[in-house]
Amino acid sequence: MPRYLFLTLLCLAPVAHAAPAPPPDAAHDLAYSMGASLGERLRQEVPELQIQALIEGLRTAYQGKPLALSEERIGQILTLHQAQNDPSQSQAAGNTGQSAEDDFLFKEKQQPKAHELADGIILTELKPGTGAKPGAQDSVYVSYVGRLPDGTVFDQSTQPQWFRLDSVIAGWRSALVQMPVGAKWRLAIPSSQAYGAEGAGDLIAPNTPLVFEVELFSIRK
Repeated sequence: MPRYLFLTLLCLAPVAHAAPAPPPDAAHDLAYSMGASLGERLRQEVPELQIQALIEGLRTAYQGKPLALSEERIGQILTLHQAQNDPSQSQAAGNTGQSAEDDFLFKEKQQPKAHELADGIILTELKPGTGAKPGAQDSVYVSYVGRLPDGTVFDQSTQPQWFRLDSVIAGWRSALVQMPVGAKWRLAIPSSQAYGAEGAGDLIAPNTPLVFEVELFSIRK
């Protein structure tokens, strides 16, 4: 056997006996590649992102199932996040939020039995009261539900609680001193009397008016 042919066979031998490589899975590799690309970008943009919540939101939206958050709430959160990471867009986001707030409060004013108090607070009486009204330094014993404009509940009492009026948001201070014991009111409070242009973390976006249903049971000097 010619020497060069012998050497060629030696070089080919490992290849001939090696196990064949598995065929690529195109669908899997595409999904994995997209996930890796997204993960790398999110790792840089949101280092402390809750991965499980991300996967849950991705899966739910991709499968077309009902989302755990409303579209309006998702839009508020993403707008706030974008504004926080891109200061050049803060003013535009604020203007958009202010326009949405104005539209919401205008619609609230058109509701039956609604009337406007000082500072732009819109009151609708759900139940009349006949008792005394609290002073600005008094404590109030109330039950309440707090909602965002889209109806999402962001806070509520499970049983009546005491609050000092000088420790609550301005909208409560302004409205509750006019509220007699025994009354139940719906209050649409402008953002200027709540958390303003700063918002409250991820819970309440900038320029977000709040709606409270408040029932006053008692007052304490």
